[in-house]
Amino acid sequence: MSTRNAFHEASLPLFDADEAVGAAMPGKLPSYIADHRKRLRTRFMEGGAQAVPDYELLELLLFRAIPRQDVKPLARELLETFGDFNRVVTASPARLLMVKGVGEAVVQELKIVEAAAQRMMRARVMNRPVLSSWDALLDYCHTAMAHRETEQFRILFLDRKNVLIADEEQAKGTVDHVPVYPREVVKRGLELNASALILVHNHPSGDPTPSEADISMTHQIQDAAQVLGITLHDHLIIGKSRELSFRSAGYL
Repeated sequence: MSTRNAFHEASLPLFDADEAVGAAMPGKLPSYIADHRKRLRTRFMEGGAQAVPDYELLELLLFRAIPRQDVKPLARELLETFGDFNRVVTASPARLLMVKGVGEAVVQELKIVEAAAQRMMRARVMNRPVLSSWDALLDYCHTAMAHRETEQFRILFLDRKNVLIADEEQAKGTVDHVPVYPREVVKRGLELNASALILVHNHPSGDPTPSEADISMTHQIQDAAQVLGITLHDHLIIGKSRELSFRSAGYL
């Protein structure tokens, strides 16, 4: 990433690669665009996020990546393509680049926002007892996984006091399957000296109802962990708007 004039919007762009080749406006930003950007920034700073709809929040993000162009059409196109703000930010780089007008600068800007959101939510649960921060843990899982287009399998490792000591992605899969190997899960638990595990994976369909494969895999991990003195506390399936707990639903 170039640092040249990084905080001066009217000069060079924040990133080396310009966006939408042939569409960018050279020279001074036209007054109608500059005035719109100023009004939008003022409204956001005075009223907060609730003062701007999703497409305008996306505009604010795109201002840095595309400094000399009207970004409102691109913001609307991104929302129409992916459905909502969260799905835009969490979309894969490959899918984002398929949208006309999106280049590397836009992708990087969106991925920075995604990483920042996940890091903030993760900070609320790491090195804290899980039972006393359960709602924060669910919020983090939803932020990290609910809007992904493919399945992801994560493992939360706990110590003897049920403090979260590690959070690791174990595997990525397709839209409806992720390969999970119980032996590798338990092996990693031993390496971290974990006393307990919480499994987490998402269902891109939005429905967190477990499949027969989900149930079978969970019981295999539970059996393998139990032999080595590691407790499987729960398996969470994250849907778009809700989650399912194996423990609460009676699967464990």
